[in-house]
Amino acid sequence: MVRVQRSTVIDAPLAAVWEVLRDFNGHDSWHPAVTTSRLEDGRRTDQVGCVRDFRLTGGERVREQLLSLSDRDHRLRYTIVESDVPLNDYVAEVALKPVTDGNRTFWSWTSRFRPPAGRERELAQLVAEGVYEAGFSAIRALVERRAAPAATPRPAIARAVSTSGAMTGQAIVVARHGGPDELQLAQIEALRPGPGEVRLRHTAIGVNFIDVYCRSGYFKLLEPPGVPGMEAAGVIVDVGPGVPHLRAGQRVAYACPPVGAYTTLRTMKADLLVPLPDSVSDEVAAAILLKGMSAEFLLHRVHPVKAGETVLVYAPAGGVGRLLCQWASHLGARVIGATSSPQKAEAARRAGAKDVIVPGAESLEAQVKRLTGGRGADVIYDAVGRDTFDHSLHALANCGHLVSFGQASGDIGSRDIGALASNSATLSRPNFGHYTDSPEKVAAITARLFQALERGVISAEIGQRFPLAEAAEAHRALEGRRTLGATILIPKEKTP
Repeated sequence: MVRVQRSTVIDAPLAAVWEVLRDFNGHDSWHPAVTTSRLEDGRRTDQVGCVRDFRLTGGERVREQLLSLSDRDHRLRYTIVESDVPLNDYVAEVALKPVTDGNRTFWSWTSRFRPPAGRERELAQLVAEGVYEAGFSAIRALVERRAAPAATPRPAIARAVSTSGAMTGQAIVVARHGGPDELQLAQIEALRPGPGEVRLRHTAIGVNFIDVYCRSGYFKLLEPPGVPGMEAAGVIVDVGPGVPHLRAGQRVAYACPPVGAYTTLRTMKADLLVPLPDSVSDEVAAAILLKGMSAEFLLHRVHPVKAGETVLVYAPAGGVGRLLCQWASHLGARVIGATSSPQKAEAARRAGAKDVIVPGAESLEAQVKRLTGGRGADVIYDAVGRDTFDHSLHALANCGHLVSFGQASGDIGSRDIGALASNSATLSRPNFGHYTDSPEKVAAITARLFQALERGVISAEIGQRFPLAEAAEAHRALEGRRTLGATILIPKEKTP
C-alpha cells in the first residue's frame, strides 16, 4: 500500500473552508483537475453513501463514494469505487482544525491505495501534486478571496467608479502590431452599459491562436491601440436597457468578436453571451467555449462525420484538436492524429486517436495510406496550414474532404484548384464568425456542446494558467508549441 499525506494552512476561517469541502459534489466548481461531476441517484451532496461520478481534465472517469462526514469534527472520508486511474482500494480523509494564532485553518489530506507494480512513485506524485496540492491552491484562492472584503479594503477594480459610472480595471493592450513583447498591461475603463449591453467582471480568459494573429496584424481584427482576446467567462456586474434575458450576478461566457477579452472588466453587447449551466465552471468555459464551438461546427456542419469514416486530425493534443479526437471517436469514426512528439502522441491517444503519426522517415501521406490500406482519410482537419497543405491533399481518400481551418505555420498561399482533381477532393476554409454570428446559431451550437460536456463525450483540459499580466509569456508558449490542452489567463489585478 502507498500512503500519501499533505497538509497546509488556509488564511480563512475554518467554517468558510468547511462550507466548500463538505459539498461532496462541488469539486468541479473549484478543483482544476475536475471538469464535470454529477451526483448519482438523486442523493444529497452531504449524504453519507452518495456517489459522485466525474471526469478529469484528461478525460478519465472516476466514481467516489462518501463514507463519513462530521460537521462537529470537520472531517470526511471517501473511497474510489470505480476509476480509469488505477488507484486500487483508495480511501482518503480530509480533516480541518482551527489554527490558534489567528482565524486560519489547518487542512490535512491523507490517503492509502494500492497501485500497480512499478507505478508507485508516478501515482503517488499524481495524487500528492495533481490532486492535493492543486486542491489546496484552488481552495486557498477561493476562500481567501471571499474573506478579503472583511479584512482588507475593496480592490481597485470594484471601488474605482467615476461619476459617469465608468469602472477602472486592467487590460493587456497592443500599442502596435508585432511580437509577444507588444502585449503590455495598462489601466482601462469599462463604461456603464448602454442599450443592449452588459458590463462583465472576467474570471477566466481563453488564449487562442487567433489572438496571435490579431497581435501580429495578420488578421485585421485589432487596430492598435487595442485589447486582444475573443473568449472569456465572468459575472455580470450590471445590465443596460433592453437586455431582458440576463441579470446582474449571472455567470456567462462568450467566444465572439469584437476582440477585447484580455481585461479584468469589459462592457460589451449582450446578444452573443452564453449563460453558463451549473455543471460548467468559469475556467472550463474559458478553456473550451471557442474551441468547443469550433469542434461542433467542424464535425457536425462543415463535414458531418459518420461512423466508420477515417478522420485525420492535426495537432491532436492541442485545444481544438483534442476535442475533435474525443468527439469524432464518440461518433464512431476512426481517428488518426498527426503531431510532433511522443508526449503529444500519448495525449492524442488518451483523447481517442486510434493511431498517431509523428515525423519520421515516411511522409505523412505515406503513413496515412499505410494505416488505411492505401485508401487515405475521408476527412482531414488541418489547423497547420502552409507546411501541411500539400501533404494533406495527398493523404486524402478519393472524394475526401480537406477542412483547412487554421494556419499555425502560415497562409497556404495561392493554389491551383486543378490539384483537387487528382482525387476529386473537396476543400473547405470555414470562418468561425460565419457559424456563430447570431444568437440562434450560438444557442444551437452551445446546447450541443454543453450536452457533450455533461455526458462526458468531451472534456476540457487546462494545460496552462497564466496571470493576465503574463499574457506575453502565454503567447510565447503557444507559438513555440510548448502547450498541451487549453491555455487560460487569470484576470487578477496587479499592483503598479
